[in-house]
Amino acid sequence: MTEIWRFNVAVTDADWFGQLSGRPDLDEVNFWQPSPSGVRDVPGTPWLFKLHSPQNYIVGGGFFTYYTELPIGVAWEAFGFGNGSQSFEEMLERVSRYKKIAPRDVDEVGCVILGQPFFFEKSAWIPVPKSWKPNIVKGRHYALTEPEGLALWREVTMRLSTVQTAASPILGSAQTPAVGKPLIIIPRLGQGSFRTAVLDAYSRRCAVTGERTLPALEAAHIKPFKFVQTHSVDNGLSLRSDLHHLFDQGYVSVRPDLTFVVSKQIREEFENGRDYYALNGRTLQLPVAPANHPNQQYLDWHYTERFKK
Repeated sequence: MTEIWRFNVAVTDADWFGQLSGRPDLDEVNFWQPSPSGVRDVPGTPWLFKLHSPQNYIVGGGFFTYYTELPIGVAWEAFGFGNGSQSFEEMLERVSRYKKIAPRDVDEVGCVILGQPFFFEKSAWIPVPKSWKPNIVKGRHYALTEPEGLALWREVTMRLSTVQTAASPILGSAQTPAVGKPLIIIPRLGQGSFRTAVLDAYSRRCAVTGERTLPALEAAHIKPFKFVQTHSVDNGLSLRSDLHHLFDQGYVSVRPDLTFVVSKQIREEFENGRDYYALNGRTLQLPVAPANHPNQQYLDWHYTERFKK
């Protein structure tokens, strides 16, 4: 649970907004930066979308979940249509246009991942506050302790109170505050932010092999999402893609003592597996932060219920 005293009004283009406003099913979006510059907001901070001038209106928003920098191809794989494009080629073209370089030269993008996005109908667009300066390029923050900021946030929540969106659950705890009171936000990870957060927690290495080729790495759920109904880093492992597939199907596992194990059924079913058996008995390489270490109960579940002994 996070207390939020301010929110961000961020500038975006009509194409990005137009692509996403027709997808109310999305639980997160990537507010990408063509040139990564970082974000210091705490998880849960509201971000409102303001269109480029002359369309000086606030048209929707979301809640800051996570920031990272990714190769553009990995960003597309992680968030897909949540990048505000219909295809990877379209996203690549937009980023290259902003950076004024050839598409082949585009490398990383900054990924501002926003959960529970919401989009207003044009009739509900909100004019920017009077203090908004025409020369603002990226955006600015407003404080809930200031009359202008509080008035704008009340306009947002008033519109959302009549609309069912993916933001509804999180807004249940983000009621319009009194002057001097913070918002109480409970940020949630979506599938894309789960992947990026897990890979970053493991320093972008496979926890078993140490492989660092990022496009070949995936975030595996230790206990499937359908059983836990939430994405959390301690329910994830950074694995090479082939190990991820084997893990999901129970051909490999991790004992609660953090030892990687390989099932004898690989040899019995496929008459192969030499490279995998060479990994048997390895100790998992853990994240630096103890809070991101794999949950022992989830490891026990996978080893007991899913692993093909």
